[in-house]
Amino acid sequence: MRNDRSFSVPIALLAAGALFLEILDGTILTTAVPAIARDFGIDAVDVSIALVAYLAAAAAGIPAAGWLADRFGVRKVLLLALTVFTVASLVCAVAPGLTVLTGARVIQGLGGALLVPVGRLAVIRGTDPKDLLDAIAFLTWPALVAPVIAPLLGGLLADTIGWRWIFLLNVPLGIIAIVAGLFILPKNTAVNVKRFDLPGFLGAMLVMVALTVAAELISRGSSAELTVAACLVLSAAVVCVFMVRWLRVPGRLFDLSIMRIPGFRVGNSSGSVYRLVITAAPFMFTLLFQVALGWSATLAGAMVVALFAGNVAIKPFTTPIIKRWNFKPVLVFSNAAGGLVLASFLFVSADTSLVLIALLLFVSGALRSLGFSAYNTLQFVDIPPEQTSNANVLSATLHQLGMSLGIAVAVIAMSLSPTANWAFPLAAALFLIPLIGALSLPRDGGARAFSSS
Repeated sequence: MRNDRSFSVPIALLAAGALFLEILDGTILTTAVPAIARDFGIDAVDVSIALVAYLAAAAAGIPAAGWLADRFGVRKVLLLALTVFTVASLVCAVAPGLTVLTGARVIQGLGGALLVPVGRLAVIRGTDPKDLLDAIAFLTWPALVAPVIAPLLGGLLADTIGWRWIFLLNVPLGIIAIVAGLFILPKNTAVNVKRFDLPGFLGAMLVMVALTVAAELISRGSSAELTVAACLVLSAAVVCVFMVRWLRVPGRLFDLSIMRIPGFRVGNSSGSVYRLVITAAPFMFTLLFQVALGWSATLAGAMVVALFAGNVAIKPFTTPIIKRWNFKPVLVFSNAAGGLVLASFLFVSADTSLVLIALLLFVSGALRSLGFSAYNTLQFVDIPPEQTSNANVLSATLHQLGMSLGIAVAVIAMSLSPTANWAFPLAAALFLIPLIGALSLPRDGGARAFSSS
């Protein structure tokens, strides 16, 4: 193992664990909703507020994460986030009713909002560009694995030892992370910061919450069209106002000039659409298998594990592949091939061999892992050290939006299609956006990741 890395492997592992917990808790309750509803004596649809509360709170808190980490130090903020997340998980586990559960989920989401950007900042701040591929590799697998295993794990726990264990398991894991953080996180990492942009934060928070709520309503097939429309109009209006403000007013929450850096621009504009599609895919596969092919939930869940297997199988090779071919060819290939594989599910039917379906899922998983690793590294390679915190939070904000909108896009594609199969070429067409972005990247984009100095 290399001992000359410019980043701390223990801190990278801690950040990866925190990222895994945050993403896992965003989706793990989905399959446990019926069990929670029975326990509380309410309708299953009412439990959805607890899911939306977490995602909205997590989205709302992210824009402030960078300023807090700069002002108080990564160590203090990350330990506080872990503590809040762990305590809130315990409250969720013992909640006597939906009101307490929802309130605790809001607090848990606020803690989770800080876990991802601050944990990642602890890893990438001070990391030499040539080590970014290795550093980001630690942070990539949780984002790929958690959404795939969360529904299966949530359903398994709910059907065996009870849904409350979904939250109880967070408690020992959180305590271990806190104790580890006390020993390995460096002290005195605060830096001089500008005045907090409160109007900018409130505007960003409003947009994040509105879009998250709209996405959740769409993903659950809600008939609240007026609410969805209001959320979308409000978001568009606020974005227009604050884009003008952030481009003109000094000391703003986000310094958008960073989008002039090609690697960061492609990694986040195109990369957000890429993440949106790969977030939607597992949901679409599950619906296809159960609704169109008539499979059981168990068989459908087991088959989607092939996607996870592809993620894991290629992971040891993603860094060597990117180093060998550079970012642009890898991104062009992962987008083009990923779109073709996804579109091929148009031809999957009840007569299709299970082995062939599993193979397609495996290849899809490998491609999503390759593209995800490339985007996550490319966005930070050319960032000046003084812009690391700003780039990190802006990136985390866009990533959260992409993941929140993923399921909504899947539902829209399914609803617009005459059959479930036709939703796949519709979703695959979205790969054209990141493909065009990848083609616009300079041939040597991100080359600093491969320099020896």
